[in-house]
Amino acid sequence: QVQLVESGGGLVQPGGSLRLSCVASANIFSFNYMVWYRHAPGKERELVADITSGGTTEYADSVKGRFTISRDNAKNTVYLQMNSLKPEDTAVYFCQALGRGVYWGQGTQVTVSS
Repeated sequence: QVQLVESGGGLVQPGGSLRLSCVASANIFSFNYMVWYRHAPGKERELVADITSGGTTEYADSVKGRFTISRDNAKNTVYLQMNSLKPEDTAVYFCQALGRGVYWGQGTQVTVSS
């Protein structure tokens, strides 16, 4: 069973930055996709960004130009650098690994508020 552990969330003021990390208990190179989702109260879960094993990235329109997803295969870690944060970015952020199976982390809370 693959375990994913997110960290790096917290409270930040609008315009601030956070970097989320997702550490996997398995070699992330074996996964076709590593994905960040978010889920805000009263809203549907939203795919924020994903990165393939080859390094190709995709972003939701709402975060393009502000968020950057990256991976460090040696550390089995995927990152989400979030800049110019807005109150509407407030959500629980989840990491997902897609390969032979689908695996989820427990999530990390991000709150953007003054």
